[in-house]
Amino acid sequence: MSNVVVFGAGGTAGSRITAEAFDRGHRVTAAVRRPEATSYLPAGVRLVTGDVTSARSVRELAPDADVLVVAIGGGDDRSLWRDAAQNLVTVLRDVPAPPRIIHVGGGSTLLTPQGTPFLDEPDFPDEYREAALGQADALAVYRTAADGVTWTYVSPPPLEFHPGERTGHYRTGTEQPVTDAQGRSVLTYEDLAVAVVDEIEQPRFENMRFTAAY
Repeated sequence: MSNVVVFGAGGTAGSRITAEAFDRGHRVTAAVRRPEATSYLPAGVRLVTGDVTSARSVRELAPDADVLVVAIGGGDDRSLWRDAAQNLVTVLRDVPAPPRIIHVGGGSTLLTPQGTPFLDEPDFPDEYREAALGQADALAVYRTAADGVTWTYVSPPPLEFHPGERTGHYRTGTEQPVTDAQGRSVLTYEDLAVAVVDEIEQPRFENMRFTAAY
């Protein structure tokens, strides 16, 4: 059993990761900016005010945690994800026995068959560009982090990622999307949560990125 803190636990991904970890017997702290607006998490989950971009919040929550999960949304604020990653890397360097970071990032940072990020494609939607760039910034922060911080960056599929059924099954890759026989890369939020909690329980992708799909 691990002590898991989920930043962004009130969101689409964060709420499912919180529930999955709790259902599998972990001690879970849901860190959200507005606890009074978060009423749908499982009974028994500890609900606290927390902001992953705040050094004070991370310092308060990190010492008792084994894993810090980042599952935040930020709309079109590119700086949010970079600031979150940089804050974690900076603060955790000074924490004895620091927890691992698992950052739920963007699928658009995955690479096309030509080896370029999906977010660089000419037809990439403008309404998602700032968020995609922010997640790319966060990945760069982790990849240049000094020794002493252990991180994992999780990318869902770049296109077909949506709420749905929890099957408990998925396949993993690293830099390019995992595709099926028809060339599709598909995953539900529910099975992304399974993949994240599996990584909490049995780390396979420390200090690297992975992706999951059916």
